[in-house]
Amino acid sequence: MKKQFNRMKQLANQTVGRAEKTEVLKDDLLQIERRLELVRLVSHNTHKRLVSCLQGQLGTDTEKRHKKLPLTMLSQAMQEGGSQLGDESLIGKMMDVCGEAESRLAAELMHYEVQIERDIMDPLNQLAEVEIPNILKQRKQLAKLVLDYDSAKTRWYQATKSNNQAMAAKTDSLKDEMDEALNKVEICKDQLAADLYNFGSKEGDHARYFVMLLEAQADYHRRSLAALEAAIPTIQLQQEEHSHFSKSFFRNQISVSLLSCVSIVRLHALK
Repeated sequence: MKKQFNRMKQLANQTVGRAEKTEVLKDDLLQIERRLELVRLVSHNTHKRLVSCLQGQLGTDTEKRHKKLPLTMLSQAMQEGGSQLGDESLIGKMMDVCGEAESRLAAELMHYEVQIERDIMDPLNQLAEVEIPNILKQRKQLAKLVLDYDSAKTRWYQATKSNNQAMAAKTDSLKDEMDEALNKVEICKDQLAADLYNFGSKEGDHARYFVMLLEAQADYHRRSLAALEAAIPTIQLQQEEHSHFSKSFFRNQISVSLLSCVSIVRLHALK
């Protein structure tokens, strides 16, 4: 409680300019520190929007995820419809081929979503919710330790200048308290500096996530297009075969009708 009171008193004095404030971080570290919260925020927002783009359920096993995809349910509905209509129906054949194609698209989508969750979303979430908050927490701890040191230094300085014997007698103990506070500041500062430099050195790795996202999207769309291009010739061939069959069938029907008409006309002419 006393330490907290001394911190608040020291902070108030520093705010109004009655006490000096010790700066412990170099300019380059302060620059990295200023980016921390912004990087945390944009990483959090990106992860949140990526989650909203997923069609599968986040964090579930692949089999369950695949079953819940809208494309999977569409595929099942088409294949069931094709089975109900049978092979004699062109619509049934078309639905069966389309259902198989949609199933392949669902598999590609599941593979893509699992990949970006593992390689992009999880690391971004780790960065925003664990790594950066830990550094920020350590920075707050350093600020408290610096306040403790400044407070101890102020009280020691006042004791050395005091004419009060009781106050002067505390000089040695206040000096020990100040030295101990400074030692804690140095230990925390060194650890924070190492973490900040480490974070700054990983900026290229963090930026790589967005390259990986576009690469994964491009690969997903290529594989999806390949599945569609494999299915389209089959379904077009069935459509053409049915069209030829229909033309031949109706041509024969017309020929039979014309022959019947001619026969009737000839019969009436003979009468």
